[in-house]
Amino acid sequence: MKREYPDRPLVGVGAVIVRDHRVVVVQRSTEPLKGQWSIPGGALEVGETLRQCAAREALEETGLRIEAFDMLDVFDSIYLDPDGRARYHYVLIDFFCRVLDGELKAGGDAAQARWLGREELGNFAITETARKVIRKALEREQGSE
Repeated sequence: MKREYPDRPLVGVGAVIVRDHRVVVVQRSTEPLKGQWSIPGGALEVGETLRQCAAREALEETGLRIEAFDMLDVFDSIYLDPDGRARYHYVLIDFFCRVLDGELKAGGDAAQARWLGREELGNFAITETARKVIRKALEREQGSE
């Protein structure tokens, strides 16, 4: 299915990767959100589970092998064109993830990748939706220590 001007919403999965009170963010090199920072992730492929998608996208975009655990949030991501048509429409499902191994490096449709600490989150150029789910993940990590 085409991503731009789709016939129906697409399912996307986000990998909220947490380690040592920090989370991975990536700068997008493609639309939507080209040039903006967000959570690693992408579109679900046919025959793939949600957690498999999170792991695949994390590896492609960050070089990290991860394990996806609990679902953190589900939300709509709709981008309308000037005529009001849905140019992009995703239903996004974000998962709490932990690193199994690997070194952080940008790949796939991520121009950059970096670790972001809780203290940086308030002033970092990221959407409020992403900020909210990152806070949930950091709280979950703190509660599991």
